[in-house]
Amino acid sequence: MHRLLTLHHPAEARRYYASGLWQDDTLYNLAAHWAAERGEGAAVRDHHRRLSWRELLAEADRVAAALHQCGLTAGDRVSVWMSNRIEAIAIFLACSRNGYVFNTSLHATYGASEVATLLDQVSSRALFAEVGHGAGGARDDIFAMARSQTEMRAIFALPRRNDDASGLPATAYPVGVGAALPPVSSDPDQVVYLAFTSGTTGAPKAVMHSNNTLLANARAMVSDWGFSQETVLLTLSQMSHHIGTVALCQALVGGFELVLNDVTAGQHPIEWIEQTNATYVMGVPTHAMDILAALADRGQAGLGEVKVFYLAGAPIPRVTAQSLLDQGITPQNVYGMTENGSHQYTLPNDDVNTITSTCGKACAAYEIAIFDQNDRDVAVANGEIGEIAGRGAMRMLGYFNNQASTEGAFNADGWFLSGDLGRVNEQGNLEIVGRSKDIIIRGGHNIHPARIEDLAMRHPAVTKAAAVPVADERLGEKVCLVVTGTEPIDGGALLEFLAEEGLSKYDMPEFFGQTERLPLGPTGKVLKRELVQWLRAGTLAPQTVRWRTSGVNL
Repeated sequence: MHRLLTLHHPAEARRYYASGLWQDDTLYNLAAHWAAERGEGAAVRDHHRRLSWRELLAEADRVAAALHQCGLTAGDRVSVWMSNRIEAIAIFLACSRNGYVFNTSLHATYGASEVATLLDQVSSRALFAEVGHGAGGARDDIFAMARSQTEMRAIFALPRRNDDASGLPATAYPVGVGAALPPVSSDPDQVVYLAFTSGTTGAPKAVMHSNNTLLANARAMVSDWGFSQETVLLTLSQMSHHIGTVALCQALVGGFELVLNDVTAGQHPIEWIEQTNATYVMGVPTHAMDILAALADRGQAGLGEVKVFYLAGAPIPRVTAQSLLDQGITPQNVYGMTENGSHQYTLPNDDVNTITSTCGKACAAYEIAIFDQNDRDVAVANGEIGEIAGRGAMRMLGYFNNQASTEGAFNADGWFLSGDLGRVNEQGNLEIVGRSKDIIIRGGHNIHPARIEDLAMRHPAVTKAAAVPVADERLGEKVCLVVTGTEPIDGGALLEFLAEEGLSKYDMPEFFGQTERLPLGPTGKVLKRELVQWLRAGTLAPQTVRWRTSGVNL
């Protein structure tokens, strides 16, 4: 057994158990409960398969047996890099069953080299990967990269949907009768989930969660919104995003069907939502904007059976929330992070202003406070803007193998500091004001400026580089890359250079500008807020650039 060092505190744990926020369940045991109670009831569905609870449990057991046979022990990390498909759910449950740690957040927007770096960072012992997945497509060979890692013990390959399963570059995903199984792990406080997130520098940190910290969030949401076994939850967000995990945990708590959306299936979300009779949809604001626009184009009123639309991952425009209400759909206006889940959300009986302009109140498993931006140990009064902080039963157990970042995430009194700015209004609801982070969020996808800047600085003519956000009505933000150089630099040529250096096409700048100087502070750091003001004021007028796989459009 490999024990992970965590923030688990016995006194806190006793308090959470006494209040019922933590219980004896694991993700696997909840799936086993529903397999026994309603074995033929629908559990999970993607564009190619639909499994009952009994079938899902059997598949999870086959995966657990295969991993056990490969010599994995409790605490080992199992990583997944694939499209949105049922297999990811089965692997997650197998990890919960055997005491392994499910490592997600390996997004489709990553290339194989990025994924290999993250696998090495967490000393992953097993990898499940889909052939040709990721930004690099068939050019990248994650299987060869994984085999070169000293900690790796097992590699499983899945073919792309509808592709031939023969000739796979690694062991096939388990489909036959499983080997002997170890005893079921019954420890709900053991780390079961490891997800990558980023701070202001964009450096990836691996967030640790136990069964209990994940399920505390789900129990609160299911209770507060009255979800039941008749609920059909469709997540537009991928399982590599934490929203996907929030969706899964709610389905496990409530015993209802979880529907996955695979963007590679080529089906419009409206058709998929209607086909599956979804009643509860989860995603980021861009998902809602695109669906609302498509409904308007079709002259269509309503969205099938949908009654609730969860929105998180980026600020929600008021007009988007109001448009959902106009369609007879109640928005679930959510604020949270991978580190503390979907802790803040509006409720079904909240008034229109609360739903459209705030993220409501913290759920029973969490509490928030606002602290002075210049002294994070001093709380501010309601109505004042400050840094949002929180604590409770759904907070992470720390960053894997990263003591410095774990310590730096809390103030002197143990409040987790989000890096986001907000205020609590007179009604006690949270209003998000902005972010103190540099991360650029394009349609719910986090883009790390530091990586773009680092790659741009490799260009022989670039002397300084800064990637900053440009506001966009639909996506929230787009990337503008501003450089200084020794000679005039062509924006399209620079995008080609970035691609050659390994920048994902999903992280490409969409605006480019060159200037004689960048605004610098006394320590020599680029003042990005001032640079953003230059762009807003027209002091610097960037050109529009667009990366295409077959070339660059200006």
